[in-house]
Amino acid sequence: MAEEESYPLFETRRAKGRVIYTIFSLSLFVGILFIWVYRVSHIPREGEDGKWAWIGLLCAELWFGLYWLLRHPFRWNPVFREPFRHKLSQRYEEILPRVDIFVCTADPGIEPAVMVMNTVLSVMAYDYPTEKLSVYLSDDAASDITFYALLEASLFAKHWLPFCKKFKVEPTSPAAYFKSIASCTHPNNHVNELVPIKKLYQDMESRIENAAKVGQVPEEVRPKYKGFSQWDSYTSRRDHDTILQILLHGKDSSAKDVDGNVMPILVYLAREKRPQVAHNFKAGAMNSLLRVSSMISNGEIILNVDCDMYSNNSQSLRDALCFFMDEVKGHEIAFVQTPQCFENVTNNDLYGGALRVIYEVEFHGLDGLGGPFYIGTGCFHRREILCGRKFNDQYKNDWKEYKNIDHMKEGSLHELEEKSKALASCTYEENTLWGKKMGLQYGCAVEDVITGLSIKCRGWKSVYYNPQRRAFLGVAPTTLPEALVQHKRWSEGGFQIVLSKYSPAWYAYGLISPGLQMGYCYYNLWVLLSWPTLYYCIIPSLYLLKGIPLFPQMSSPWFIPFAYVILGDSSYCLLEFLWSGGTIQGWWNDTRMWLYKRISSYLFAFFDIILKFFGFSESAFVISAKVAEENVSQRYEKEVMEFGNSSPMLTLLATLALLNLFCLLGMLLKQVFISEGGLRIYETMALQVLLSGVLVLINVPVYQGLYLRKDKGRLPISVAVKSTTLALSACVLFIAIS
Repeated sequence: MAEEESYPLFETRRAKGRVIYTIFSLSLFVGILFIWVYRVSHIPREGEDGKWAWIGLLCAELWFGLYWLLRHPFRWNPVFREPFRHKLSQRYEEILPRVDIFVCTADPGIEPAVMVMNTVLSVMAYDYPTEKLSVYLSDDAASDITFYALLEASLFAKHWLPFCKKFKVEPTSPAAYFKSIASCTHPNNHVNELVPIKKLYQDMESRIENAAKVGQVPEEVRPKYKGFSQWDSYTSRRDHDTILQILLHGKDSSAKDVDGNVMPILVYLAREKRPQVAHNFKAGAMNSLLRVSSMISNGEIILNVDCDMYSNNSQSLRDALCFFMDEVKGHEIAFVQTPQCFENVTNNDLYGGALRVIYEVEFHGLDGLGGPFYIGTGCFHRREILCGRKFNDQYKNDWKEYKNIDHMKEGSLHELEEKSKALASCTYEENTLWGKKMGLQYGCAVEDVITGLSIKCRGWKSVYYNPQRRAFLGVAPTTLPEALVQHKRWSEGGFQIVLSKYSPAWYAYGLISPGLQMGYCYYNLWVLLSWPTLYYCIIPSLYLLKGIPLFPQMSSPWFIPFAYVILGDSSYCLLEFLWSGGTIQGWWNDTRMWLYKRISSYLFAFFDIILKFFGFSESAFVISAKVAEENVSQRYEKEVMEFGNSSPMLTLLATLALLNLFCLLGMLLKQVFISEGGLRIYETMALQVLLSGVLVLINVPVYQGLYLRKDKGRLPISVAVKSTTLALSACVLFIAIS
């Protein structure tokens, strides 16, 4: 037995080809150095055309080069993890820890109750002892419709959980499962049980959707369940008492499924909110859940998922425990992070929503540097560490000590509910360490990232687990504005970290590895990429229109480092994208989104941060819509870009796209009808022509949306008029001033 316990519960493999990559990246860096030398040594003299444009390009290329260096720690030492759940079962099946699962929702209007319930049902059906499983739904909208939906889900779960267990259902989200088997054939005994369970689900779905449609709970339902009385004092979603209801609990004899088995604990929570008290968005909700769950179930492991991220792998909970319970390395691990994956990503990933390179390459690299970030969903935590415990070398968690602990609290369920409500009051955290040294940290739009960073700075490590069968699947944005707004929030939150006391540049100095520091900086400095990218998209094209070269001509030796860096880095990025499971068209779409995010999302995030810094605006948490209209979904499936309503972001994108088109066309017309040099410009200004041409090709969907498309997803006429006017004015004004 002693020899068996010496076997690890997980394996760590190092990536191959690191030496080749190191040599290649060094050669690229040499090329970047030559580009810097060229810029410094060839600055035009005073009075020559393009001097200040040249200096601007030098600044942009300096920043691009330095930022390029920050991405390399990801690729120095990528690691891949493989858990051995059969060894976990052999060794610890009788003493598996209790697990509390937190599902967070905030707006029933854009996070439909049916979708939320599918997530809840999917995590209730984990392949795990149900008496050790508790599921908490945090509803920050305090919607009685959501509570009614959870009540319906708790009744359906009595049938769904035994069905999942009997037939080893994957995925355990009813909607996803029924969709996946629509075109499959099954044995007769499965069909006989499939039809009634599907009918039960459709009936539940219909009742929930009807209630959401009319905006109220059926009148005949309210008197049957005491929980609805808690809405008697409800004023608004930002002004109400704590609403807490334990729907399923082991103390209640009715909390058993149709086979007589105990069901997981199921709890609804809407924490108290008052207009005059800051509620700290999702971080505040998570901290309320931490306290309430400690009173009801007090699971040693906590899993938190967003309401749209259903469980796609019923074994992922056991897989995560392999990392925590490993006898050699487990005591160092604070949390296990899985990738944020999406079920609705198109084949060529129109909006780059899959974040392939981040999750298939860079997070594995972070794992080799001390562990990935906490990204706010699909993350398994140790409760005590999330609540502030510091690491020390003598720390060992003896899982066997939990075997005989009775987690069932004394007293009735009503008493338990009343005691727990006090822990979710909006004043409970006053003069405490909650939000500072306990629970999730406050003060940033990406509270999950700073929480993970503070945990790392206390000495802990994290693990990245990227299973072949995805642990969770969610919904990616299906329109361009949604994708841009999502990245605006992420980049804004990241830069807030840089400007706060949690900046990895100083807060984490000496507490985490330098490579991990660079990794945090790489993501947190997205916003600062907006200005050099914007400069590169405007100035070379305008000077191309005027015929003023800003790059070396093809016959010059200085052309070589530019060509090598451009071709080498682009080729490597393409190969990395293909290795990550993408397509060539997908890489092109990802490149387009890379550009659009930099010149819109990051730029607007920068201005918002400045306004907040000077007190002109307040922080807000923007939630992406989870359900698209039917015609929008159809265009998305056909990979037709959806622009939607007019917005400053779309106006800016369209203006820059047209600016590059007008400059390129103006240069071509000038060469054909005016210039006597013929094709000589393609030798003297080849890189400017190439840059402008690539920008025009990238923006083909914008031109189609402006002038060629007639569907509702096109760019509005107002955007077409404004962007055309602005782009033409910029070209004419530049020529006139020059």
